Amino acid sequence: MAQRLTVDFFHDVVCCWCFNISSRMRSLGRELDLDIRHRTFVLQANVEEMAARWGTPEEARETILGHWSACREASDRPDLIDVEAMRNAGFDYPHGWTAALACKAAESLGGQTAHWNMFDRIQLAHLARARNIADPAVLAEAARDTGLDASDFARAMSDPATAQAVEDDRQAARRMQLRSIPALIIRETGARLVNGTIDELRTQLRAVSGLIPQAWEEDRCS
Repeated sequence: MAQRLTVDFFHDVVCCWCFNISSRMRSLGRELDLDIRHRTFVLQANVEEMAARWGTPEEARETILGHWSACREASDRPDLIDVEAMRNAGFDYPHGWTAALACKAAESLGGQTAHWNMFDRIQLAHLARARNIADPAVLAEAARDTGLDASDFARAMSDPATAQAVEDDRQAARRMQLRSIPALIIRETGARLVNGTIDELRTQLRAVSGLIPQAWEEDRCS
């Protein structure tokens, strides 16, 4: 009998590919009884980092939306990725720092479940509704939508410990030499899953799970 796997799911709220993986991991988490731990890995944390990576705001939008188009082709819910709405949005393509704070603020209030619910709600606003998720008002709306108390959420967002939690995850990802997201790391082995369809992910998870004996079995034999 295999041990319950812990999967560190590194993601950035602005990442379209993370949207595809999130829904698949929700299904697999229920099916395979996974302990999924959410880790924020902000690739660009401010407008200066956006410019260094992508160039002008116009160049950033067009390049990133090219990724959106490819992601939409591979998505289980392509109807929720509105490339043209984001192309016509009246704001520069957002960085992921503020939205990551929102996810960590939610986590501080309601644990991993609240983090995941916030992550998915913000991604829906970003991808399907072309909202500016670097705008604190948009994030406060997402918090209300997931059932968080507005005052508690505002306090958590401004708590220095929340920003430190985001930075800690970012540094952990760098120590692990992660270069892209989404990244799925099996904590028990350090193995990194190859992103793919739900069937491909299921096959990998079952293979890893079968290699790890349960702790109670080890104790019984000792």
